[in-house]
Amino acid sequence: MRPALTFKKLLMSKWTAVIPQHKEKHFIVIQVYDSNGQSPLPEGHIEIESVYSKRTQTMHWTELKNTAAWLKGWN
Repeated sequence: MRPALTFKKLLMSKWTAVIPQHKEKHFIVIQVYDSNGQSPLPEGHIEIESVYSKRTQTMHWTELKNTAAWLKGWN
């Protein structure tokens, strides 16, 4: 059984897009936005970076739980 995904352990974690777009398949979580008051985004959002293009995108961390879109690790 896979351990539960938690917000606090996401930084620098690796992810694979199930349906790659623009050759972007592998991603790394490069920023985790928490409630420290200085974050430009609400708590719970993360920034992920494509290994291929270095393009970044922001999303709520719970989107990574969608196994139809994301797999943990680089597959």
